[in-house]
Amino acid sequence: MRRWLVIISLCCAEAWADDWRLNAACPPGFVSDSGVCRFRSLYSGYPSLQDAGMGGLKVGLPTPRDGFTAQQIDLGRLLFFDPLLSGDGSVSCASCHQPDKGFTDGLALSKGIHGQTAERSAPSLWNVGFLQTLFWDARASSLEQQLLGPLYAEHEMGNTPEQLLASLRGNPIYTDLFKQAFGEKGLTLDTIYTALAAFEASLISLNSRYDLYAHGFHEVLSEPEIEGMNIFRSFVARCAECHTPPLFTNQQLAVLGTPEPTGRPLDIGAEGPTGDRSLRGGFKVPTLRNIELTAPYMHSGRFKTLRETVEFYTKGRGHAVPEGEHLSIHWHIWEPKLTDTELDRLVDFLKTLTDQSFMPVIPERVPSGLSVADALNHSETVEPTSVAMGDSP
Repeated sequence: MRRWLVIISLCCAEAWADDWRLNAACPPGFVSDSGVCRFRSLYSGYPSLQDAGMGGLKVGLPTPRDGFTAQQIDLGRLLFFDPLLSGDGSVSCASCHQPDKGFTDGLALSKGIHGQTAERSAPSLWNVGFLQTLFWDARASSLEQQLLGPLYAEHEMGNTPEQLLASLRGNPIYTDLFKQAFGEKGLTLDTIYTALAAFEASLISLNSRYDLYAHGFHEVLSEPEIEGMNIFRSFVARCAECHTPPLFTNQQLAVLGTPEPTGRPLDIGAEGPTGDRSLRGGFKVPTLRNIELTAPYMHSGRFKTLRETVEFYTKGRGHAVPEGEHLSIHWHIWEPKLTDTELDRLVDFLKTLTDQSFMPVIPERVPSGLSVADALNHSETVEPTSVAMGDSP
């Protein structure tokens, strides 16, 4: 099977070899600065605003990953959507991180090659360039370190470093594109990882209706949405203490006592990589950006709707901890006793965080000649065959 994929790739590459040129323009949200793309927004300040004494809002927006060239970002885009990166040519990075689903896959538990099922859901990739740790259990400290997980996990993309390098080097289009993006460095494992990280770091979502409100355009939110925002940041609900604007995450680990799906044992969470018993059942606080698009929710997709999710937090500290488990529930989790109306208003506010205005263009074709659409629809065309531990960022 793999031999035929390579033959198809080579045939298509020969036919398209003269058609490919990487985009030399920085993606939206970035400006060209000395040949590389630098992040700019009203949160961080534009040079013109700084010259006028306006440096942007004084908020805790972390330093982003930037400084990649436009060509490196565009090459990463092609790689991200190309099924050639998987062991059998059936899935791409986009199979679990689909643009129309907030760069998640709409599944409680993601599916890899051969229909294998992962143990955790696929988190959104919006704004991952700002994150200091990745994966639900925070075991990766960089985008490059994180992407090694799904690329080489047998139940996810099922590739190997040797096969990945051979597949791409066997494609003359990719050989040329890597020269365009990296010059003499060319096509190596490190430049593959850099290109993917460059693209993922370009996925910026900071232009929602909430952001317009934060920048002074208060009329963009309705009264119910403003009421929900005030509940969100109140000392009673305390949502903003963990989901801190403007990323709507404090990037910390927290033990919530989230219930697992019926019949599944407790996921030990961050206790696994850290060995810290106090982090048993603990996970990274996820961003709430584009949360309207990324159902189902929590690390295991336990809740199907936003309404179910916000209701979990008002049912009482540790109410869903399995019998016999003794978890160190995060101190922010208590019993706010919000009313049904207040929970509804919270959901109204969360929907104001939706913004995909900087959506990258999904390529109609990729250098391998494999189907972008088939890889995107992978989860709808395969049946799960097994369960194995693993997750995406």
